[in-house]
Amino acid sequence: MLEVALFMRYLDFAIILAYLAAITWFGAHFRRGQTTLRDYFLGGRTAPWWAIGLSIVSAETSTLTIVGTPALAFAGNLGFLQLVLGYLLARIVISFLFLPQYFRGEMYTAYELMRRRFGERIRKLTASIFLVTRALAEGVRVFAISLVISIVLGTGEIASIVLIVLLTLFYTFEGGMTAVIWTDVVQMSLYVFGAVVSFFVILGRIPGGWTHVAAVAGAAHKFSIFDFRFSPTMAFFSRPYSFWAGLAGGCFLTTASHGTDQLMVQRLLSARNQRQSRAALLASWAVIFFQFTLFLLIGLLLYVYYGDTGTPAPPQIDRIYPEFIWNHLPAGVAGLAVAAILAAAMANLSAALNSLASTTVVDFLPVRAAGDARSLRVARLATVAWGVVLLAIAIAARHSPSVLEAGLTIASIPSGMLLGVFLLGVLTRKPRQGAAIVGVAAGFAAILYVRFRTPIAFTWYVLIGTAVTFSAALMASWFQRDARE
Repeated sequence: MLEVALFMRYLDFAIILAYLAAITWFGAHFRRGQTTLRDYFLGGRTAPWWAIGLSIVSAETSTLTIVGTPALAFAGNLGFLQLVLGYLLARIVISFLFLPQYFRGEMYTAYELMRRRFGERIRKLTASIFLVTRALAEGVRVFAISLVISIVLGTGEIASIVLIVLLTLFYTFEGGMTAVIWTDVVQMSLYVFGAVVSFFVILGRIPGGWTHVAAVAGAAHKFSIFDFRFSPTMAFFSRPYSFWAGLAGGCFLTTASHGTDQLMVQRLLSARNQRQSRAALLASWAVIFFQFTLFLLIGLLLYVYYGDTGTPAPPQIDRIYPEFIWNHLPAGVAGLAVAAILAAAMANLSAALNSLASTTVVDFLPVRAAGDARSLRVARLATVAWGVVLLAIAIAARHSPSVLEAGLTIASIPSGMLLGVFLLGVLTRKPRQGAAIVGVAAGFAAILYVRFRTPIAFTWYVLIGTAVTFSAALMASWFQRDARE
């Protein structure tokens, strides 16, 4: 019996190791097509819209979704879906407000638009905000990987982080954006399939099936989605998951992340034309909605299962899903589900490495005038450098109570400044570089005050930061000189 159990566990290990080796080889083999910065950072603009759409989904969900979303439903309800409504509204805004600007000429990064509108200082300022924000947020995401690998391999968190970072860095270094997009497609398909399989396996372990789940979860109000309560009080703004916070907060957060964050904009710029870019962005929402619903329902299943069996939940609630699949799913299925989680982690990490490198090279280093060989060499070195930085941040970010909310909070703090100055650029003509800098400074001060001195929930951060940045810059423009700064 012991021999059979060991064999089954070795089967899971074999599936995980086979996946890691296969995806690393698959991504690295795209090196052959990398000869220019356009190839390395935009994939030569040859990827079809549906592949870019799946790549957007892969970057948007990440390990934080797979690990953190079931935990939210386990501890609460389906209220997180209110944010997803805001995600759709944001995609419509981006499609008609930002995409026409990005496809006027050939851009490599979102911040080239700011140089065109305001000047070099604003370009470097907005690019710097992105670099700091993305590095910090991605560090938290990389740490989430260790929750999974440490359960599976029994290794320390640091060793787990190093393993995944090195493998992902290798194929991103070799294959550039083409590798990022196509490995995203493979990995997204795998982790959705793994989640669907684990959903039905967990459901099969609950006597009474879905009828019992619906009865237990319904009695505990786990199926609640909408919270329409409204009142102009601090208690209202301190609730992160209400209809109003979801619609406004989700819209502003996604408009900032998908419209001004190079991680997403780089994918949109990789499309063959504006029409395909819009199709990729809008189609990605349907997949996002399905994914969040799936992982929240997995959290409900786990709530019922743990309640029925009297099994205590782990002290760190984010471990609830990865611990269950590794300890309770059948051999082979457990290996597949863990490989799926690693797939999401590697997909998001590869995208972050490529976007951080592209912003560093294009917006800060004068390499585009150099020969293609030298530019490509600098781009690959920048990729390695950011791999080291993300590794260090992940190691330092190991004590967060909720990895999903921590990642969203970090992303929300500076995103309002970026969105505010981008909206200033596309909606106005009078404000210039000095006014934009004043707006960014005011937005940063306001959101820091909100974060550390008020109980306002993170879902409101981007809206507040955007409003303060935009209005402060607009007021500052009243005092600017007529001559161009």
